[in-house]
Amino acid sequence: MPIQPGDAIPSVKLMQASAEGPKEVDAAVILGHGTAVLFGVPGAFTPTCSARHLPGFVQQAAALKAKGVNTVACVAVNDAFVMAAWAKDQGVTDEVVMLADGSAAFIKALGLDMDLTARGMGVRSQRFALIAKGGKVTHVGVEQPGAFEVSSADAILAQL
Repeated sequence: MPIQPGDAIPSVKLMQASAEGPKEVDAAVILGHGTAVLFGVPGAFTPTCSARHLPGFVQQAAALKAKGVNTVACVAVNDAFVMAAWAKDQGVTDEVVMLADGSAAFIKALGLDMDLTARGMGVRSQRFALIAKGGKVTHVGVEQPGAFEVSSADAILAQL
């Protein structure tokens, strides 16, 4: 069952690019303090993710912070090197934390994985966005296949 309001962010190791190379981080720590917004994408460099999803959160980062959001993070089932390259390509600096879930362990713990093996992509994340306060989920928006409505930065701003 997918993560629901009231559930805690699971303590699962993710990877984050750093100047010294990939470093291990704990999802529950990154997203467990204050108000956090996490959005998940099927993959870095994929069309909707690159044209609309990530850019929307970069553009709305200041508005999210103004509404009390401490952390804005993006997660994808990619490795830390791909996430760093995507961040560079998209002009992301420190307004969005880029998290790599290379083996989909975190996405599976959230119950938001999907199997795209038949399309040559393996296990990926569904497109979603959630809000957590103090490590507890308060809102989850999961997109229907092909849709981009409930997980956009504007949709999350409306929930804050």
